[in-house]
Amino acid sequence: MQVKKSFPEDMLAELTISANQADLEPIKQHVLKHLQKRVKVAGFREGNVPLALVEKNVDQNVMQTEFIEEAINHLYMSVAKELRLKPVAQPEVSVKKFVPYSELEFEAKVEIIGDIKLPNYKQIKKAKPTVTVTADDVKDVLQNLQLRAADKKTVERASKDGDEIWIDFTGKDAKGEPVNGADGKDYPLILGSNTFIPGFEPNLMGLKTGDEKTFTLKFPKDYGVKAIAGTSVTFAVTVKKVQELVPPKLDDAFAVQSGPFKTLAELKSDIKKQLTQQRQYDSDKAYENELVTEIAAQAKVAIPKRLIDEQVARLEEEERRNLTYRGQTWEEHLKDEGVTAEEHRAQKRPAATESVKAGLVLSEIAEAEGLNVTPDELEVRLQLLKGQYKDAAMQGELDKPENQRDIASQILTEKTLSKLTDYVTK
Repeated sequence: MQVKKSFPEDMLAELTISANQADLEPIKQHVLKHLQKRVKVAGFREGNVPLALVEKNVDQNVMQTEFIEEAINHLYMSVAKELRLKPVAQPEVSVKKFVPYSELEFEAKVEIIGDIKLPNYKQIKKAKPTVTVTADDVKDVLQNLQLRAADKKTVERASKDGDEIWIDFTGKDAKGEPVNGADGKDYPLILGSNTFIPGFEPNLMGLKTGDEKTFTLKFPKDYGVKAIAGTSVTFAVTVKKVQELVPPKLDDAFAVQSGPFKTLAELKSDIKKQLTQQRQYDSDKAYENELVTEIAAQAKVAIPKRLIDEQVARLEEEERRNLTYRGQTWEEHLKDEGVTAEEHRAQKRPAATESVKAGLVLSEIAEAEGLNVTPDELEVRLQLLKGQYKDAAMQGELDKPENQRDIASQILTEKTLSKLTDYVTK
């Protein structure tokens, strides 16, 4: 086999691949074995026709079509691997010459990931942060558990801190237009929980059932919805009901009702353990993200536009799903953000670029370290996942090749991050 290669652009490879009969004969035999199942010849059982007879009895157009397709795929993949190319799409292929089963020449143009120059990541030092859980942290969880288990008593008095009030409310901007997302009906709100924007709950203190109140508040400048961040909104609130919350006593009986615990001390111990595990997990993920971001910032990577476009599309698709859960349309979201669809995509590009770059850097490090995922490692992870998901449909999803590739990729990422952590914490 002869290969001519050129790189007319940083992220484009052009290959001319020429194969002779010695290269093509194994591919021909492979195709004949595949076609063997379809050919019927008197005197032979189905699937057992000798390959020489298969070649004589099969439709020659079908055989040549399958042969060319198989040969191009096999030869191209072999050359791409040998040249260590990193294609980002299927190649554009044109056949230049074909003499049945003895000569084949074709050209393949493919977009590739450019050179990746890694920093000396083994020399980076970054201490892992420690996590702590205080008695106050445990106390906060206990108080939340108490509130969830509290008896609710409807009262006719004025509301006070710690009461749960049920309200209808609407919000309008300076022009008197309704603000999307700033309204609700029969909404339960615990006064003092600080779940609304600053100033909202204090305005409702002292109100009784049936009371109405109108007040204006300025949304924080860092509010999640950019369209109303830093703007003033006038709220009209009607109190539908005031309820006094009577939390249960914190004792061993409460612990028994809260789970498989015999004493309050056991419950507190479990809360501390769960908080510690969650905080350690969050801390480890934040640490890994910071580490990869630091390494990626020092790396030089030529990233094809296609990969960034695909990542932008994935980010937007995830955002659309979240909006669906919240009952908001894409058009409403864009209006809230005060941007067009094109402007929204442009806003996503920096994050998409960083994400793609980080992924490519991790992949390059995995290759440099000789890391891989064995079939046994993948099988163990699949069995663990199948043990978590008893649903037959979900288990079926885990058997799909594309999903198994994603899982293998996740395992490889985990192994790479573990290797990096070993280096930087020594």
